[in-house]
Amino acid sequence: MADDLYRSALKARMARLPDLPPWETGARAEGEGDGDVPGTGGEGEDEEMDEEEDDEDGVGELPSLNTLPRLTHRTRTPVDYSPLSAAGYFEQSLSLSLPSRGLDTRLYYTPPLVRAGGRGTVIVAHHGAGSGALSFALFAREVRVQSEGECGVLAADCRGHGKTASTTGSTGDLLLSQSDLSSDLLALLTTLFPSPGEAPSLVLVGHSMGASVVLGALPQLLKEGYGVTGVAVLDVVEGTALEALPHMRSLLLTRPKGFPSLEAAIAWHVTNNTLRNLQSARISVPALFVRNPTAAEGAGVQWVWRAPLEKTEPFWEGWFTSLSSRFLSAPSARLLLLAGTERLDKPLMIGQMQGKFQLVVLPGVGHHLQEDDPAAAARVVLEFWRRNERVGVGVKKVGER
Repeated sequence: MADDLYRSALKARMARLPDLPPWETGARAEGEGDGDVPGTGGEGEDEEMDEEEDDEDGVGELPSLNTLPRLTHRTRTPVDYSPLSAAGYFEQSLSLSLPSRGLDTRLYYTPPLVRAGGRGTVIVAHHGAGSGALSFALFAREVRVQSEGECGVLAADCRGHGKTASTTGSTGDLLLSQSDLSSDLLALLTTLFPSPGEAPSLVLVGHSMGASVVLGALPQLLKEGYGVTGVAVLDVVEGTALEALPHMRSLLLTRPKGFPSLEAAIAWHVTNNTLRNLQSARISVPALFVRNPTAAEGAGVQWVWRAPLEKTEPFWEGWFTSLSSRFLSAPSARLLLLAGTERLDKPLMIGQMQGKFQLVVLPGVGHHLQEDDPAAAARVVLEFWRRNERVGVGVKKVGER
């Protein structure tokens, strides 16, 4: 995917992706393919040690070859790659009609607990290209737990992704410019919360391509009177992304066209370190695929990618161009949350030295940091919210001068 692969492109990892790991043929979990809201399942990651069996002939006798204890060996419990539903991670799964945008939007929502006299806060999370709303499932649960319900989370599949469908024909799925996606988000929020004065305060969170979308919607939300506490950008830097774009097509050609099962798709994402959290992968990956209508039953590629990322190439540059300047000029508090030691481009380096935004780097995570370490990502976003939502008189928000 365009936004998911830019770091690999810069490192020139053009070799063929590793072979798929073995999986149990014919195995299919109950509810497979239904990414809607999940039960929980075992992670299948614990190692079990076989017991040592000792043959004892008598006390004090020297052991013979037949009486030596058997060598201890380890067996690994088979990894469970079966899909999980998202129930228990979001409170609601809804389909919202947006006639003005020609969409039936699938969204997942956990409303905030609203105290007397308050309106609550909702973290609006927008996924990246090729991903989906359920990439924020574990993050949403962490937000609810860590904030004790004070913060809600809203995540939706954008057009052409997940279970959001165009009502005006298939071409509507490919209107993926930054302006189109920002208009979709604006229509979603104004439909859900039609009265700005009664709406909860919002924290806009965008992962990779989603960062460009939330930054595009922010000015109009403020103009219409909605309260936006801040905007958080997850693991995208304009300079790095633009440098990687020439390699994107080649990288997309290296990924499989599809998989024989959803278990195989989940296994591929985990074993290739696209996702480093098996539980999150079991929730988010199934929604990225759709049944292959041309495959014979039980043979060949049964599941193909839902989002045709190779067809989104005309929009790639528009997603990332001017991203840094738009972030630095956003009229709200600003947070940049990066994975590992991702470098800043020049505008962000200057902005960081001038104190224009808060920068946090999470160790041990990949590009999908909200999936790889949802607890840490939620903690950082909530600390950012608390710092800027409850500022006293005369205290500036992050980035204000």
